Amino acid sequence: MLKVGLTGGIGAGKSEVSRLLVECGAVLIDADRIAREVVAPGTPGLAAVVDAFGEEVLAADGSLDRPGLGSIVFADASKLATLNSIVHPLVGARSRELEEAAAEDAVVVHDVPLLTENGLAPLYDVVIVVDASPETQLDRLVRLRGMTEEDARARMAAQATREQRREIADIVIDNDVPLVDLERRVKDVWAELTRRSQASRPSAQE
Repeated sequence: MLKVGLTGGIGAGKSEVSRLLVECGAVLIDADRIAREVVAPGTPGLAAVVDAFGEEVLAADGSLDRPGLGSIVFADASKLATLNSIVHPLVGARSRELEEAAAEDAVVVHDVPLLTENGLAPLYDVVIVVDASPETQLDRLVRLRGMTEEDARARMAAQATREQRREIADIVIDNDVPLVDLERRVKDVWAELTRRSQASRPSAQE
C-alpha cells in the first residue's frame, strides 16, 4: 500500500485533483468529509462538542450548526484547540479504519487540507501539493464560491504559505492551467504513484 498525502491552499483545486486520482484508481480518504461524519447527529463526537460548547451550537434539527460553531472557535484560539482535541482523534481513527480496509496494493490518497499546518507530512509515503498562484486562488473563491474578496483573503492568510506547502512536497501539481492540461499531469502523477507502489511491495524486492 502506498500512502499519499494530498494538500493545497483553499481555491487551488485540490478537490478536482482528488476526483481525477479516483478516476485513475486511487482510494480516497477525505478528511473534511470524515470530520463532518464524526459529529453527525447521534454520534459520540457531537455529544462531546455539545458538552464542550453548549447546546447553542446545535441547529434546530439537532445537527451541528457549523457556521455558528465556526464563529465561536475562529475568534478564540483556545476554543479552536478544544474543538480540534475532540475532532482530530476521531478523524484519525476513522481514517485508519478506512485505510486498513483498502487492498494491500492500493494507492490510498488522504485529502488533508491542513496537512502542512499540522505537520503531518511524515505520516505519508508521498506528499502531493496542488499549487496555484494567489491570484488564481482569489479568483476562484470569489467567482466560483461566491466569497467576498475580504473573506477570501482572510481564509487564504489563515493557511500555510505557498512556499511552506511546496517545501514539504514530493510532487507538485501546477493548477494554473486548463483542465485538459491538469488531467494530463494527474495521469503522469498516477503513473509515478503506481510505480512507487509496486517498487515498495515485498515481492518486487525479492
